Amino acid sequence: MSRTVGFMPEIHSARRERAQQKIAALDADGALITSLPNVRYLTGLVSSNAALLLPADGPGVLATDSRYEEAARHDCPDLEVVSERFLEPSLIGLAVTRGLRAVAFEAQEMTVERYQELLALGRAPALVPLGRLVEELRMVKDDAEIGLLARACAITGEALSAALPGIAAGRTEREFAILLERAMIDSGADALAFDSIVASGPNGAVPHHLPGDRPFASGDLITIDCGAACGGYHADMTRTVALGEPAAWQRDIYDLVAAAQRAGVNAARAGAEVSEVDAAARGLIAAAGHGDHFRHGLGHGVGLEVHEAPTIGYGRTGKLQDRVPVTVEPGIYLPGRGGVRIEDTLVVRANAEAGAAGTPQMLTTTTRELLVL
Repeated sequence: MSRTVGFMPEIHSARRERAQQKIAALDADGALITSLPNVRYLTGLVSSNAALLLPADGPGVLATDSRYEEAARHDCPDLEVVSERFLEPSLIGLAVTRGLRAVAFEAQEMTVERYQELLALGRAPALVPLGRLVEELRMVKDDAEIGLLARACAITGEALSAALPGIAAGRTEREFAILLERAMIDSGADALAFDSIVASGPNGAVPHHLPGDRPFASGDLITIDCGAACGGYHADMTRTVALGEPAAWQRDIYDLVAAAQRAGVNAARAGAEVSEVDAAARGLIAAAGHGDHFRHGLGHGVGLEVHEAPTIGYGRTGKLQDRVPVTVEPGIYLPGRGGVRIEDTLVVRANAEAGAAGTPQMLTTTTRELLVL
């Protein structure tokens, strides 16, 4: 499948120009972009096999195979397109013939085997690490990207609302996951952002539990982590519901996670250190004696990938910026008993676009109150 969604060629051209400025600052003559989300971000091409040679100055060369050649020529009119089976050696060969002496590559994506194959060409330019340059550019989203994320989140909320009446004693986790995922497609999702998590009863103590054959039972807390994809952009939302009247301990941990989640959301302001945002939520949970029951990071960026920069967690560095979509998802997991996680996707704001100055723009709007079914 190959298509572009929601963007004009000039948007991708502007993105490439920003990337070229950073490539030039590395003293590289160009960059070989092989990460498919990064290729899509810089060109608009949706493909399972594509790479981009982007010189520090001048037009880029987009390589793909014959399956995507027509789409590439149609959707990327301002790029030179070459149709090749072996993309990376072909582009490195072009780099040599065009006088590029040092080419930066995406070491985080390229395998050692592929790298050695390029070195074995014998005529390769100097290959230097590019770092996560394109991923850093992708963190700050434009209006079109935020619009697609908002639509993906709206679809996710609509689908969950449609599916929740299907929770009943005796229905299995897997059966409900299928019902929910079908509802996302029926509500307009292009695809699923990721495989849904449905964790009931003691399975709720496993943060990434795979839905299985356990039937729901009265007294269960059920954690549902799901997301729709729209135009390549991914939603991510988690809600925990109760089947039947919850026990006191279940309400206690739910209320604690809800308070921690509010604290994390309120701390997610432009200029905030990601470790401080994490601490705002984690500190509440730790103070209540559940520090050992919340061991994953507080959140992450979302966009063309469901997990992308920045990472909000303890020990992490960096500051949040305006127009960066992130998740905030604290949880408490009690082995053998169950767990609670509440997660929203929001956009960090440095101005009054979403209300009071600096207030995050919430993209997932399903109620955070404990639903008793």
